[in-house]
Amino acid sequence: MSDPAQLTDHLGYWLRQVSNHVSHAFALQVEECGVTVAEWVLLRKLWGRDATGPSRLAEETGLTRGAVSKLADRLLAKGLIERTPSTEDRRAHSLALTAAGAALVPRLAQLADRNEEHFFGHLDRGERLMLEQALRGIAQRAGMRLVPVE
Repeated sequence: MSDPAQLTDHLGYWLRQVSNHVSHAFALQVEECGVTVAEWVLLRKLWGRDATGPSRLAEETGLTRGAVSKLADRLLAKGLIERTPSTEDRRAHSLALTAAGAALVPRLAQLADRNEEHFFGHLDRGERLMLEQALRGIAQRAGMRLVPVE
């Protein structure tokens, strides 16, 4: 029997290593602005659009409706989104950014851009495109459609 492969012999090891560091660095940055990565995802989804129902946001992010509801409650408490009851269905409501939420999204997007530059800025255009295509291809073949939030 041959020796088992080293951890570092696996692409999954390197993907996790990079992903963990990129994600952790970004999480620390957005937390300094008072939100979590999951909250950032919801804020970004609400950016530049009319009020949207939680069910729609759940579909778009791959989160459960319960998870969207919990995130919405936290963002409501922070004054970053508002909830509007439906005029047609008393059980339904929609979510939209407040002025404070709309002002925060571009700031958080800049943090995301800087984080991306920090970790991937050394790649030339061709390398970056090749990496992106490879990762998108892996995600597509594996049926990954969920937005990574944590």
